[in-house]
Amino acid sequence: MQSAIMLSKKEKKLIKDIWERLTPVAEDIGSDALLRMFASYPGTKTYFSHLDISPGSSHLQSHGKKIVLAIAEGAKDISQLTVTLAPLQTLHAYQLRIDPTNFKLLSHCMLVTLACYLGEEFTPVAHAAMDKFLSAFAAVLAEKYR
Repeated sequence: MQSAIMLSKKEKKLIKDIWERLTPVAEDIGSDALLRMFASYPGTKTYFSHLDISPGSSHLQSHGKKIVLAIAEGAKDISQLTVTLAPLQTLHAYQLRIDPTNFKLLSHCMLVTLACYLGEEFTPVAHAAMDKFLSAFAAVLAEKYR
């Protein structure tokens, strides 16, 4: 997985530290990123038609939290991202049949959400490192589609 290899030790630590700090507000971060994705890319809502995805709903909060916790788990050991995400790869590819393009869309929305939540802490260095990490995360989730 080439993208993770391109992260320096310092970048990996920065990413891990950011996600550790955000874990207590996982529901807020995740639901905000999902709402951004639904607003910016309305077609993504079709995968959630069986859920209440209105702002503040329990379904939105719950799924948002799952997403952030999965990202945080992947950030703990980026070199093992493929192993960490294997169950989610299978779930999203074979059971949920999510279009893999959506992982990139959510990745972008997550970056915007992080910038909003972290403010000045989301330095250009942190932004670049997180962009690389989230791109790698999205790419790993899409691997089962090939």
